[in-house]
Amino acid sequence: MESNVRVRFAPSPTGPLHIGGVRTALYNYLFAKKHNGTFVLRIEDTDQNRYVANAEKYIIDALNWCNIPYDEGINKNEKFGPYRQSERKNLYKKYADILLEKGWAYYAFDTSEQLDAHRKGYESEGKTFIYNWHNREKGRLVNSLVLSEEDVQEKINSGENYVIRFKSPQDETLEMEDEIRGKISIDTNTLDDKILFKSDGMPTYHLANIVDDHLMEISHVIRGEEWLPSMALHVLLYRAFDWQAPKFAHLPLILKPVGKGKLSKRDGDKLGFPVFPLAYTNEKTNEVSRGYKEDGYFSEAVVNMLAFLGWNPGTEQEIFSLEELINEFDLKRVSKSGAKFNPDKTKWFQQQYMQQKSDAELTSLYLTILAEKGINKEEAFVQKVVSAIKERAVFVEDFWDLSHFFFQTPTEYDAKASKKNWKADTGALMQELNAVIANIEDFSSENTEKVIKEWISGKEIGFGKVMQPLRLSLVGKLAGPHLFDIIAMIGKDETMQRITNAIEKLS
Repeated sequence: MESNVRVRFAPSPTGPLHIGGVRTALYNYLFAKKHNGTFVLRIEDTDQNRYVANAEKYIIDALNWCNIPYDEGINKNEKFGPYRQSERKNLYKKYADILLEKGWAYYAFDTSEQLDAHRKGYESEGKTFIYNWHNREKGRLVNSLVLSEEDVQEKINSGENYVIRFKSPQDETLEMEDEIRGKISIDTNTLDDKILFKSDGMPTYHLANIVDDHLMEISHVIRGEEWLPSMALHVLLYRAFDWQAPKFAHLPLILKPVGKGKLSKRDGDKLGFPVFPLAYTNEKTNEVSRGYKEDGYFSEAVVNMLAFLGWNPGTEQEIFSLEELINEFDLKRVSKSGAKFNPDKTKWFQQQYMQQKSDAELTSLYLTILAEKGINKEEAFVQKVVSAIKERAVFVEDFWDLSHFFFQTPTEYDAKASKKNWKADTGALMQELNAVIANIEDFSSENTEKVIKEWISGKEIGFGKVMQPLRLSLVGKLAGPHLFDIIAMIGKDETMQRITNAIEKLS
């Protein structure tokens, strides 16, 4: 058991939270809960150009819907607040200055035009321009490593734009450890001197991220694979500050259903599945993106599906409650390679959870749908209906298609089924059947089945000659649960009326 575990989920509020982000949050949550730790939410909103006003609320709502709420963050146990980076920006300059003093960083005054010219020059020679050890002190670049202290101070005082760059070490093999990927070695000569701070007073992600993780006492950084290339810089920053680095774990990508490339909203739009937990309306374009919640998925099914996108328990078990996931979760069982998203598997999980729900719980959900259709039936009856149809449903929204005939008398009959099963003599046969039904006293499913089947046997005709037209009369098509359960539930008068209607319509 790890002690003093503190993990964080640190999304940018630039739009709805993709299920890849939800999975990152989930793995952080599971890891924290398994080790009696703390799950922190921090909002990384330093990129004000891409900031979206309602995105922060969306992130919090999504975590709550998935039942993985944060323990500490905005308006909750604010031990190390504030938890929005934009509200912490006066912090970062101090830390940039510490790096400058220690010789781990330097001022650079190159304009974007100058840097473009360098890039083009390198390209013309078939090379790639990297701002680092091999050119930072050659005098062609404008930085505090080649300028005098007076020149540097003068440029800053006169308001010239600058950035503060990290000074990557030269000729070193950096040995790192990833909880999922194991040992990673990097030649520091291949690293560029990343920008940490800009003259507008804003830090870049790299500096803000490290400072915040340190000040918030984060013990484990569990994040997406796309941050793996930044790991070397982050490890070096911890070293430069003389801070204890957290443990790092980089999660595999969630791949498109075809397996190549990262899952995107476009894949969902094209193949007809959501890639966001909740529906989302873009404030600028009014474009609505589908969400799992609004598409009728149970949050437990979505969480169970996401847990398996990159992790497996090492057993055959696939259905896990949140408690079981917490107990079983282990970073050592997280895969290094990408996990292919499978929309059909998501539906499979949904269906498994549908069967696990109690009839009472599903009934209360179905009553809402029936009320919207203006249908008012007592709960006990609706619960019987739910019990009869639920195993064929994936979503609660499917219930109506599977059961409308319990609530409404059919007015139309499936043309193909009618043509095949309603013959010239069927009307007379059904009239006879109605007379038999009229005399049944005990109208239970078992008894009506016994009486009607004895009558068919006595006539020495095939069961199909009666049963198919009977189902067609009651349901309007050849579908639905056990026929005699339908008869018992709609009652004698309604059964006879429906048979009469079919005789009039189809004979």
